[in-house]
Amino acid sequence: MTRLPPHFTLLQVTPELETGGAEQTTLDVAAAVVRAGGRSIVASRGGRMALGLVASGAALVEMPVHSKNPFTILANAVRLAALIEREKVSLVHVRSRAPAFSALIAAKAMRVPFLATYHGVYGGGGALKRWYNAIMTRGEVVIANSEFTRERVIAEHRIDPAKVIAIPRGVDLARFDPAKVPAERVQALGQRWAVGPGDGRVKFLLAGRLTRWKGQRLLIEAAARLKAEGRSDFQVLLVGDDQGRGAYRQELASQIAAAGLGEAVRLVGHCDDMPAAYLLADVACTPSLQPEPFGRTAVEPQAMGRPVLAADHGAARETVVAGETGWLVPPGDAAAWAKAMAAAIDAGPKRRAAMGKAGAARARKLYSVEAMCEATLAVYVRLAGRRG
Repeated sequence: MTRLPPHFTLLQVTPELETGGAEQTTLDVAAAVVRAGGRSIVASRGGRMALGLVASGAALVEMPVHSKNPFTILANAVRLAALIEREKVSLVHVRSRAPAFSALIAAKAMRVPFLATYHGVYGGGGALKRWYNAIMTRGEVVIANSEFTRERVIAEHRIDPAKVIAIPRGVDLARFDPAKVPAERVQALGQRWAVGPGDGRVKFLLAGRLTRWKGQRLLIEAAARLKAEGRSDFQVLLVGDDQGRGAYRQELASQIAAAGLGEAVRLVGHCDDMPAAYLLADVACTPSLQPEPFGRTAVEPQAMGRPVLAADHGAARETVVAGETGWLVPPGDAAAWAKAMAAAIDAGPKRRAAMGKAGAARARKLYSVEAMCEATLAVYVRLAGRRG
């Protein structure tokens, strides 16, 4: 394990701790710093993941760092500077653009190293939007969560490639381990979702918040095409919270009803036990309409021994090996997705199991939380002690 400098204190600034990849990475790194003998502080508005953060030994300081209001951003800079001074913070790591303005001002005022992680690829837009996005590149180092993201950051901001480091997202392989999920958990989840143990249909699972770009509508349309072809040997489970997007959830429900897919496509809501959910399914789907900068929902099911159908763009080209651990499908093409789903069904249990086994071996080799945290802590050691 990487040895941190004496009295090392990390401050991470994350808008909120509700759900998502950036939020989980915040918790993973915070816990790793504590295990390595340092102190971890997270400034955030808080959320449902806060209990897990505190349980790891890290501290949560609640403040409205999610706000894009310029006056709040300036007030947050003052709050963060006071926090840095009071807690003798060694390094500031920010994970989103709006709080990056506050954090950069505070870090420079207190002469503390500042770095940022690109957890997503932001749209360029006009000059003002590019300036806004560029705040994430103003520190000593930029961490990108995949090679795809790294290449986009370098191209968009025309910065020195040596400044941008790709550290792939880590998956909690202790949690996402089929051997550690008792059958009772899978059965209980199946009962809650009304998925019977004797149901022989091939189950496709899409895990992701209910938002348009995640591709729920596309997968429903593909399911409708399969039904039109006379197939009834499949079921689609749409797992995820609408996070206040009630209108979109209703839109999906209406699309399902209009296509007569009430028995074939289910909106099951938020799930706290994703390892059991992946074991309940046969195939995981990530039909994202925009390129995923990393896409943990393509890696986690592989760790659980499930093959993946993924849109053929973004980091999915790194995390899914076509024909070996899953299928890569043209983005946004419902006919192609229906064809790929049919191929996954027709592959049969033995072939799907072999692909799942290959995916699990690859995920454990490349995408562990431990590897991600070790690489991140190595960056911290290199930056610690520098002054702005």
